[in-house]
Amino acid sequence: MTYTGFITHPELTLLMAFVGLIFGLAYFAALKLSVTLLVGGNGWLGPLALTLGRLAAAAGFLFVAAKLGAGPLLGSFVGFLIARAMALRAERRAG
Repeated sequence: MTYTGFITHPELTLLMAFVGLIFGLAYFAALKLSVTLLVGGNGWLGPLALTLGRLAAAAGFLFVAAKLGAGPLLGSFVGFLIARAMALRAERRAG
């Protein structure tokens, strides 16, 4: 009988969780910058470019993580969610 676990490469899953955390921090920093530019009245082209770049980068990142398998995809998503929680907590402290 052959037994295969859910996560065949746990080190890859942990690495992708870390990469997801770093990517998420950069994503939410770009989100904050684009909102600041939009509210500041500096035009709409800069915030639009940042938004399209963020969405394309997120889609590409999750596509690569999905190609690596279910474990790395879930790990990267968990890292991204941790970055979201960190960004929200930092925003509550600042504002």
